[in-house]
Amino acid sequence: MKNYFSLIAVFVISAFLLCTRILYTDLNEKLPIKVTTWDALGYYLYLPSTHIYHDDTSFKWFAAIDSTYQLSGGTFYQAQPHSNGHRVYKYLRGVSIMQAPFYFGAHLYAKFSNHYPADGFSLPYQYAIAYAALFYCILALFLLRMVLLRYFKDSVVALTLFGLILASNAIQYIAIEGGQSHAYIFAFYAFVLYTTIRWHETYKLGWMFLTGLIIGLATISRPTELIMLFIPLLWQLNDKTLWNEKWSILRKNTWQIPLCIIGGLIGILPQLMYWKRITGSWIYDVGSKWDFLNPHFRVLIGWEKGWFIYTPITIFFVLGFWFLKGKKFKTAVITFCLLNIYIIIAWHIWRYGGSYSTRALVQSYPVFALPLAGFIDYVWTKKLKWLFGLLCAYLIGLNTIQIYQYNKGILHYDEMNARYYAAIYLDHYPTALDMSLLDTDVHITDEYHYNQQTIFKQRAELKLSSNPILFHDTFKIQKNKQYHFVKINASINSYNHLWGQKLTVTAISNTDTNIQHFRLNHPLAKDNTVNQYSCFVKIPKTDTNIVLTISIPSSEYEGILSNLDLTYLFK
Repeated sequence: MKNYFSLIAVFVISAFLLCTRILYTDLNEKLPIKVTTWDALGYYLYLPSTHIYHDDTSFKWFAAIDSTYQLSGGTFYQAQPHSNGHRVYKYLRGVSIMQAPFYFGAHLYAKFSNHYPADGFSLPYQYAIAYAALFYCILALFLLRMVLLRYFKDSVVALTLFGLILASNAIQYIAIEGGQSHAYIFAFYAFVLYTTIRWHETYKLGWMFLTGLIIGLATISRPTELIMLFIPLLWQLNDKTLWNEKWSILRKNTWQIPLCIIGGLIGILPQLMYWKRITGSWIYDVGSKWDFLNPHFRVLIGWEKGWFIYTPITIFFVLGFWFLKGKKFKTAVITFCLLNIYIIIAWHIWRYGGSYSTRALVQSYPVFALPLAGFIDYVWTKKLKWLFGLLCAYLIGLNTIQIYQYNKGILHYDEMNARYYAAIYLDHYPTALDMSLLDTDVHITDEYHYNQQTIFKQRAELKLSSNPILFHDTFKIQKNKQYHFVKINASINSYNHLWGQKLTVTAISNTDTNIQHFRLNHPLAKDNTVNQYSCFVKIPKTDTNIVLTISIPSSEYEGILSNLDLTYLFK
């Protein structure tokens, strides 16, 4: 059997994605799998609102659904008020078109099984949407393999597919958060690569029409995916000879160009018709803002969720640009990838919400597979190829661990930093002190080198709703010309208001003030549970007394402090 390594790779990756989906299904929960939440809810709402509730203008039905399933995130931002009194979807409907066959299958099952409410959001629907994403992406992997094999040898294609999926954040947005748009657009990119190649091989009108249709559907999934057009447009335009050849073929088949445009219009028509019906206009501004003159390079290299930092395999995606010499797709792929990256880093809301690495680039990974394969093809001819293979295995292991950390809350969804990342690197069991590094850069790793003096110990319970001041006192410190520290250990049980609350520590000397805030909702903290907190606070340089105050400044906060230890560290 020819090319069996890459075929085995597709089956192994598919099995891995399916197993990941199963492993991240919590059977202890009332709804063990819930993917139609937050942004994913916005893409999905088109289906139940029109098919079940027959109301996509006022959404009077949604409050009861949200109360039952907790889907919106607290605020129904997924549909925005319009001046005409209607609510308009913030998200486009291309994803819901892809989800529709699976949704209707789930609806039939819920309706006739009598085990689940046929309300559009019960368990059958959640399973349907989650596995719809897997279905499309596994299909896309088979097509992507066929694309890559046209230009690269079997072993290179196999390693490319492993790196592209298993060493990247694609796992998160295909197998776990499958309700988002990324998995479906990932499939669109694989499809358009395939149809583009097939048209250049056959010049048949069917492939031209399909290319236009796919680009149209991708555009009404995320409008920025319109740049997908550069793939077929620039394919095989690397030099003057190829340029003349392509335009000669197009002149002979001029009548196919309108057919491609018609395909694109058919693809975007459902969105235009929706906007016309709801707003009275064919076009509606969903409210995106761009900083094209000041792009945010932190999207790529920032510690918050940088693409190159948390999924370092992506460095090879870009390095591969230099190894595409002689490939007929070179101009198309490099132009698309660079323009795509620029658009992604120029979006005003550059953090892209809660995410693992840069999720906005996941959908275009099929295109990045080509330069990645170019890089691997080059490396595979060198003596260090086995070292590179080991590196890829390490990156796959690292990615698997970090996805676990992300879904457990250890890898913070929005506010990572270098010191915290270093503390939790490959660590499933970070400490309370590690958690404090989300809010401070003070971390004493050699406590035994310091003299220690107990300032305060409390074991009795203190109701925080009645007394937000946990500690307020003055203590004398050793004469010093350098900073000393206070170590704080606390056990706090929050009843129902952990989110947004902070432990505030204020240290005042005669010449300086240090105010530090530590979040109570650190990644491992939970409501109705005794949570452990630990941190170091820098004491200002002084030769006099320090007034130290520790508080949780909120009248709405309810909880119990059951333990507070304060230790002064000095040299």
